[in-house]
Amino acid sequence: MGMGTEWPPTPAQQRKAVVSAGSALKLVLFVILAGLALRLLVGPPAYLLPPTAAPEGAARLFAVPERERTAGGGGGGIPSVENSRLQRGDGGVRLTTSISLVVRLSFSTSCMERWPETDDAVFTLTDSEPLTALGKKEGSTKPEESCDLFHGEWVPNSSGPAYTNASCRFIESPQNCMTNGRPDTDYLNWRWKPYGCEVSPFDGKKFLDGMKGKHWALIGDSILRNHVQSLLCLLSKVEDATEVYHDDTFRSRRWHFPSYNFTISLVWAPFLVKAKIFEDDDGVSTADLQLHLDVLETDWTSQWEKFDYAVISTGQWFFKTAVYWENGAAIGCHSCQNKTLEERPPEYSFRRALRVAFQFITSSPHKPVVFYRTWAPSHFENGEWFSGGTCNRTAPFKPGEAGDREWDNSMWRIEREEFHNAVPIGGDRLKLLDTFELSLLRPDGHPGPYRAYHPYEKGVTAKVQNDCLHWCLPGPIDAWNDVIMKMVAKD
Repeated sequence: MGMGTEWPPTPAQQRKAVVSAGSALKLVLFVILAGLALRLLVGPPAYLLPPTAAPEGAARLFAVPERERTAGGGGGGIPSVENSRLQRGDGGVRLTTSISLVVRLSFSTSCMERWPETDDAVFTLTDSEPLTALGKKEGSTKPEESCDLFHGEWVPNSSGPAYTNASCRFIESPQNCMTNGRPDTDYLNWRWKPYGCEVSPFDGKKFLDGMKGKHWALIGDSILRNHVQSLLCLLSKVEDATEVYHDDTFRSRRWHFPSYNFTISLVWAPFLVKAKIFEDDDGVSTADLQLHLDVLETDWTSQWEKFDYAVISTGQWFFKTAVYWENGAAIGCHSCQNKTLEERPPEYSFRRALRVAFQFITSSPHKPVVFYRTWAPSHFENGEWFSGGTCNRTAPFKPGEAGDREWDNSMWRIEREEFHNAVPIGGDRLKLLDTFELSLLRPDGHPGPYRAYHPYEKGVTAKVQNDCLHWCLPGPIDAWNDVIMKMVAKD
């Protein structure tokens, strides 16, 4: 052969080349495996690590009751707690609670279509699996999308409140703590900081620009009325609303922002279901409440098609003495004098009322965006409303200071369970405004004795009524609107 022509390899040379290549491949694989082994020995990868303990102040500090107290049958799907255990993580204690909820969706009501007939639907709620405001497990890789707005801490805020008792005319007297003479002001200088993200202050101009031609309704009890005052004060920095309606008691009202054609309605429905109430403005009753647990209050359902957005909540009224009705018959009562009726706990009526309300919302052809705002805890100490309870704290709770709040936790658990069972039917337009933790950490935010004008003018020994349930304005519940603004902006 001529110059430059290569001879083909012999069979022996071919075998030698294959052996050499195989040896090289084995060497590469060995190096890779050795590296992985070294990585595991030095420190396991993230996906093998045990779950870490929550930052201080997280919701798992609040124990969930081992079982919901009920009396008698007829609960229609009352949940049971399978197990509750403390699990040691990295540097702290982690509460893991598994709750199995069995709900018969065939529960009949007299005011609406029933939910679809199915077998028992089982929902398991585990604290170690956080749920977003839409009721879905967090799984986004984007920090802002996966941030849980409802678990965090209160941090100092040097900028102070967004408005004052002098700049807002919508603060009603029992919540106007500064005008009523509250001497301390530190409670005004905190802001809510979720773990892992920020919540910007409420932007009234941005909110109104996005809500032109819309109608918001806030439906519930006096805590919702408190909430409306906060919202009106925040918006008054942009435009002062005009009141266009009120009922005879001024409990249901409506305001209009003419420059934006934006409407806010406050609808009085303290139980959401039909109720006959026999008490005055100070809460003194002349007869037992009569609650029809299978019939909704028409003051809000009759207006439902007008609303583009609704904030709904109920709560503390369920602790009052009441007779419970279903299908036109008295089926039990709570703390009533009629010994012939079966005693049933507040959890029973609370769950029934929520279930009927969610059934209406999810079955209605009209689909506004609905925020269900969770339980607003009280902070009475040394008694309750009628037994001399007070709330004299001047700073937020530190982690662990809230103590054992069995009733609050029980009611909070019920509403989350009922909400999450409604979400598969209600879809993304049904949202959880879970303000329980941020509210629980603020025992300093209530009027206390300053629900009345200068209560100690006649001396510090004067007997005064403390309000440890409603909230001073400005105050902690302004953060409820900050969070709503964040949720609306994300949509």
